[in-house]
Amino acid sequence: MKRLKDILYKVSVNAVHGNTDVMVKDIQFDSRQIEKNDVFVAQKGVMVDGHQFIDKALGLGANTIICEKLPANMMEDVTYIEVVDSSVALAVMSANFYGNPSGDLKLVGVTGTNGKTTIATLLYKLFKKAGYKVGLLSTVKVMVDEVEYEATHTTPNSLMINKYLSLMVEEGVEYCFMEVSSHGVHQKRTEGLSFVGGVFTNLSHDHLDYHETFAEYRDVKKSFFDSLPKSAFALVNIDDKNGQIMLQNTKANKKSYALKTLGDYKVKVLEKRFSGTLLSINGIEIWTRLIGEFNAYNLAAIFGVADLLGFEKFETLRIVSELESVRGRFEYTVSEDKVTAIVDYAHTPDALKNVLQTINDIRTGNEKVFTVVGCGGDRDKTKRPKMALIASQLSDQAIFTSDNPRTEDAQVIIDEMEEGVSAENYKKTLSILDRRQAIKTACKLAEAGDIILIAGKGHENYQEINGVKHHFDDLEEVTNCFNQLKN
Repeated sequence: MKRLKDILYKVSVNAVHGNTDVMVKDIQFDSRQIEKNDVFVAQKGVMVDGHQFIDKALGLGANTIICEKLPANMMEDVTYIEVVDSSVALAVMSANFYGNPSGDLKLVGVTGTNGKTTIATLLYKLFKKAGYKVGLLSTVKVMVDEVEYEATHTTPNSLMINKYLSLMVEEGVEYCFMEVSSHGVHQKRTEGLSFVGGVFTNLSHDHLDYHETFAEYRDVKKSFFDSLPKSAFALVNIDDKNGQIMLQNTKANKKSYALKTLGDYKVKVLEKRFSGTLLSINGIEIWTRLIGEFNAYNLAAIFGVADLLGFEKFETLRIVSELESVRGRFEYTVSEDKVTAIVDYAHTPDALKNVLQTINDIRTGNEKVFTVVGCGGDRDKTKRPKMALIASQLSDQAIFTSDNPRTEDAQVIIDEMEEGVSAENYKKTLSILDRRQAIKTACKLAEAGDIILIAGKGHENYQEINGVKHHFDDLEEVTNCFNQLKN
């Protein structure tokens, strides 16, 4: 139990009706989770306005209501707090409720369109190998040092963030690396958190179903850096034209990383193979098992973060050379007859282009590249033709299939993808609605030495169709195909 007035610390309050000296058991923003003596925070969401559920929350025993507009009829034994922004209030109250755990950690946020998961996860692994207790909040999973929890969102809601951070503090965790999505920033989930640093990876076409314009998407990312304190660092990919924009108004220590221009952390790609990459980072050569130019950027960011947190350069690079790819990120398997299958989460035009360019850079010239790709339903429709255009241009054969159609018709999604294919590339495309059959077809068409890219789902082990999740794992499927063809 916590005292209400204590968890309201630093919350922007317009009006108070009732007693703030009451004890509350928990904070909830979902009225269905309310129990006796809980606080209910009524948020104006994208789809639903929580103010509609105030009466339901009271009926289940809430003793405090946080809202942006006081209801017309207020109960005498209930405390009502009118706030400027319920989402900000929820985040600040959550931090207060759990004792502001981010202040007891070295918390680093990673934002950008592509690379967030890889950078955050590899930083977690690097610091673990260096002997520290470490936390991770990522798209793939949440780690409280050695204990794993399932991830449900790239950036969890503010209550869950602070709950996990509190668990980390209890476990003696010193460093935590967190993916910071544009949704999370826009919905104020990161308010009230104390970051020691922020990383910007890149910005390309994504989430325009949520953000009305690319400029809004960019500015939401920028607001994360604007909020960093003077004591923190802001590390950006300066090769991306938006990197400098992220630094414009930040009070943090400004640092950069780059491949093509000058940066504080400069990386060069010296040699590329499917087995790994030879890099030079700030003049020091290392061999890494990670593949592709996009991973060279990721490793430059990782090296920069470790350096800014006081790690010794040569020890950092020694551990970096031992790191392996993140689940579902350029993860590959090779069949008995030497067909290479690569599973990658690439679900944006830029990510798909990066992966296919990496494959084409490494191939010797005679191998064929087969790309199996789809687009998610109930998401940004404008990227569908772009994804198909890139797949058909940079592959010898592109197979369009279902991804997570969710509530949409998967065939309609494929039809919209096909609109992006130019006339000269159309003969290089196939459309196979069933994803399992699409992967099987690619395996049957591929010959010794050929390369199959299965893009879009990466680490996901399900397909969501009509609101129901069915088990489906791309790596599992292609491995089964290889085994069947062997027999």
